Amino acid sequence: MNSETNNSDDGLQLLVGMEVSAVSFVRDYVELHFDGPVLRALSNPTGVYGGREWRFPEAGALDLMHGYIGRTVEGCQEDSGRALALRFGEHLFVIPLDDGSSLGPESAHLVGVDEDGRTSPLGGMWIW
Repeated sequence: MNSETNNSDDGLQLLVGMEVSAVSFVRDYVELHFDGPVLRALSNPTGVYGGREWRFPEAGALDLMHGYIGRTVEGCQEDSGRALALRFGEHLFVIPLDDGSSLGPESAHLVGVDEDGRTSPLGGMWIW
């Protein structure tokens, strides 16, 4: 599901050129923080880091996911209804969007920043 007020492509493009400042593990989901915007993976993300594939919450995934801190988003892609992907050079972070992967009615949220640079839906909120 995409937000009715914001174009999902604009949301992902907001992250290009931004550096990951934190990876947070919140009970049963993961957040990527970007010194303002926050991308919340409500379905279990997957990816490739340092040539090693990982799948949250499997063994080793948390250690590999910490490696994204300090990395800059070089590109992004939304495969409609299937996945969101962020590219960090050779590294990849993917949030599945398909019904089989979602733990609820939504798979991902992106919260933008307000005019003061603080995380706020006033700066845009995208829902997949």
